[in-house]
Formats: sequence, structure tokens, C-alpha cells
Amino acid sequence: MHAREDLDQIAGLGLDHVRVFHLWPLLQPNRTLIRPAAVDQLAQLVDLAAEAGLDVLVDGVQGHLSSFDFYPEWTRSWHHRNVFTDPEAIEAQAELLRTLGRALAGRPNLIGLQLGNELNNLVEHNPVTAEEVDHYLDTLLAAARAGVRPGHLVTHSAYDAAWYGDDHPFSPEASAHKGDLTTVHPWVFSGDCARRYGAASPQVHHLAEYGTELATAYAVDPARPVWVQETGAPEPHIPAADAPEFARATVRNAAECANLWGVTWWCSHDVDRSLADYPELEYTLGLFDATGRRKPIADALAATVADLRDLPPSPGPRETALVLDCTPATRSVSGPGGAYFEAWMRLRTEGVRPAVVLASRADDEGYLAARGIKDVVRLP
Repeated sequence: MHAREDLDQIAGLGLDHVRVFHLWPLLQPNRTLIRPAAVDQLAQLVDLAAEAGLDVLVDGVQGHLSSFDFYPEWTRSWHHRNVFTDPEAIEAQAELLRTLGRALAGRPNLIGLQLGNELNNLVEHNPVTAEEVDHYLDTLLAAARAGVRPGHLVTHSAYDAAWYGDDHPFSPEASAHKGDLTTVHPWVFSGDCARRYGAASPQVHHLAEYGTELATAYAVDPARPVWVQETGAPEPHIPAADAPEFARATVRNAAECANLWGVTWWCSHDVDRSLADYPELEYTLGLFDATGRRKPIADALAATVADLRDLPPSPGPRETALVLDCTPATRSVSGPGGAYFEAWMRLRTEGVRPAVVLASRADDEGYLAARGIKDVVRLP
């Protein structure tokens, strides 16, 4: 069985968990039909992961994956429903999450249930406001919690537009306030980061660290965990020769963040080139190639994970914070190419380990003290 072999290879690198995806139209081909056989298949995959010693996060409403969108036919063409705003479509997704949660709740290796992978990728074909997004997320998070047992995480994820996109309807606050922890997906192609600064630049090597600190700033609880849930080395943004050092630097730098919950590398295996029409970067993201052969980046990641387990960093609090002053319409200031992003990276390359603090909290002494911040720096 290929799945068993793949999972054994992942565990063989010393990694401890995976995210798994079962496509939405296969699980719920009709608004009122959730296929028991498809749910069973997903449960079997979680069990196979347990046999390999891996914990599992399940993404439930899997409508986007590797540049493709996957909609059930009852949401499309003559039957089009806005998946974010149509009440019956929302309830159907809620029932799917409740069903998955109940089916998986007894598995000891279940980390939890995520609403879906980067649901904000579906905004282009499903116009939605920030207020409607909040209602959608609240409804689905409640449904997921109703299915899983206490102690399992309930989360949601968004791609980088949530943090950097001016007036994007999925807001930083939605990511940092809703769910049991904050997930970030700091991809080096967002904002053309790697091409703008260079594949081996400090801006690229510290991007996951920066994303973690940015997410911490938006949280209500200063100690809210942040999961670097997707990061990887997409060619040609990160050439294969630079990928091992990118992996080492990314994980080591992120590990210096006090609130880091974990890091998940995207992805385990390359997409086979016999499959057509993927963007070029999607074919080479794996730690293993499409035949299962370990790549140099896999060795680098495995060694870095082993080193961090033996001697985890203890850098202490970030005593200097750079103030982020932006509105939803000027959010791009905090993305690659933005004045705030570049100022933070300058401080980092000068040897400072800067935190991020929102302007609304820059004078709150209690909040600053809770985060260990002693000095506040503002942009000129």
C-alpha cells in the first residue's frame, strides 16, 4: 500500500505528524449526502498514520489544494451557491465537520480538525465581506468542536493574503482570534519574497519567524500558540541547491519564537510529472521525489529536527518590538516589499530579535510586560 510506505518514509525522517486532506466532492457529493465509505477511508488513513507513529490533523472542507479548487457539483454551474454566505451551504459544511469529528474522535493520534486548507483561496469565486467571513468561521468552528472530543484542536487556515492583502476579507484578527491556535502559511512566493530579496537572503530565511511574530501581535492572548503550518522550498523561487540551507534556517529561526507550537513542512512527496497542469513549483515541493527517493532537503530537515530536539533554543523574550501601524486598507505594509516588513528585517539582520506590536497596544505597559518587551521602536 503506497500510503503506508509514504507514512513510514515521513516517520523515518524523525517527523511526528502529518496533515491529511480528503477532497470535498468525494466526501459530500450532494448537499445532504456524506459518503460513509469516504469517511471510512479517511479514518483508515489516520489509523495507518498511527501505525507509523504519526499524529494527524485532518482538514475537513477540502476545497483547495495545490492550486486547484475542488467544489461539489451542488455548489456550481446552475446550482451555484456562495460557499461562504449561502445558509444551506454553510450548514452542509457544518454537518460534514460534525460527521468527521465524530468519526475520528476516538483516535489517540488525532491532533484535531481544521475547517479546510486555505479556505480564503475560494474568495475569488465566492465574494464575501469580513463580517460574513467571521460568521462563517464561527459557525464551522462550533460545528467542528461539536464533533471532536475535548483536548483535540479545532483550527482554520488562510494563505498569506489574510496577513498582507489590503482589504482581504479574511483578516489577521480572524486568524489570530478564532480557533484554538493561530496558523500561518509563510510562503516565499507571497509578495514575490524570494525573487525580490534572493533565495538565500535574510528576508527568506527569517520569513517563518516573522510570520509567527506577526501572528502573535494580532492575538488577544500574548501566549497564544502559533503553528507554522505550511512552509516549503518551491522551485524556482528556492533552487534545489539552496533548499537544504533554507530548510535548516527556516526551522531554526522559527524555533526561536516563544509561542511556536510546531512546524509542518509542505510537502512529503513530489507531484508526479505524469499529472498535467500543475504550476511548476508544485511538482518539486516534496522531501521525497515522486518515486520515494529521499532528497537532500529531507536530510537537512531531519538533522535540524534532531538537533532541536536534543538542544532546543532558549533565547528568552524579545525585548525590542517594532510598532505596526496599519489599517485593513494598508495591510500590505507588513508584507514583502512593505516598509514595515523591511524595517523588521533590517533590525533582524543587525542582531536584534524584534517582536511585533500593534500601534493600539504600543503604550499598554501591562501588555508589553506580559510579552517581556522593554523597548518600543517606531518607523520613522
